[in-house]
Amino acid sequence: MKTGRRTVAVATLVGALGLSVLNAPAAQAADTGITVSDIVINHGKPIVVGTSKEVEPPMTFNLALPAGYSVEGTAGSWHAYPFLYRGDLKKAADTGENYIGPGGYTCYASDSRHAHCEGNLYIDPHPSQEHVDSNSDATTWKVAVSLRLFKASGALKAGEIEKRSKTVQLKRAAKATVNATPEPVTKGKKITVTGKLTRANWSTKKYDGYGGRTVSLQFKAKGTDTFKTVKKATTSSTGALKTSVTASADGSYRWVYYGNSTTGVATGASDYVDVR
Repeated sequence: MKTGRRTVAVATLVGALGLSVLNAPAAQAADTGITVSDIVINHGKPIVVGTSKEVEPPMTFNLALPAGYSVEGTAGSWHAYPFLYRGDLKKAADTGENYIGPGGYTCYASDSRHAHCEGNLYIDPHPSQEHVDSNSDATTWKVAVSLRLFKASGALKAGEIEKRSKTVQLKRAAKATVNATPEPVTKGKKITVTGKLTRANWSTKKYDGYGGRTVSLQFKAKGTDTFKTVKKATTSSTGALKTSVTASADGSYRWVYYGNSTTGVATGASDYVDVR
């Protein structure tokens, strides 16, 4: 809870679709008067997902309720949250296919009808889920908002889903490894630096070699804080990397891949070489 702000609503949805307005009778699908604005997802950056670890990208938004409703009113009197989808919106909302929803969020009242909400989306790459079950999911996802008002009895009063122009890029995670030999090495001699670049395969839930990629070899001299690119290499068809450099000083080597439209950045652990 943030100091000086009143917590007014806490929703734990864990990506569940259950409140989809498109599953409600058509007569109930009507303008709610709820306004959701200033949506920010993952600080405006792409979302990178691997093969097993759950990912919870942060999101924030502002909320305004219509007259007669209060953000501090009875729990369940309204629901409003952003979600991601790709392809057909109705199909995503009805079936949960190509849909990524919130894990939960908390709203903080600024007055009786307005609040600032903070929470997260929820993405689980596990095979039992449909969040990222195909490599084609590594693309641009659209943003929509689910809005609902309920009567005092708990029955649905009005509900709608609003499309937004905002988009979010979903990317496959990548990994890089490194090995520099020999260790130690005589100054002026050659150091062979090998490694491998792999990326998440969401269909198999494994990491595959990523071929034909340009990867930067970086070096950080002992006693300094900054890695600098000293050479570039292209991965083989299996993702293998190999190049050589001249040993000039003690320091650490690492491979860095800067990603692309479907693949995240990969920064490998460093390998220290003692130069004598």
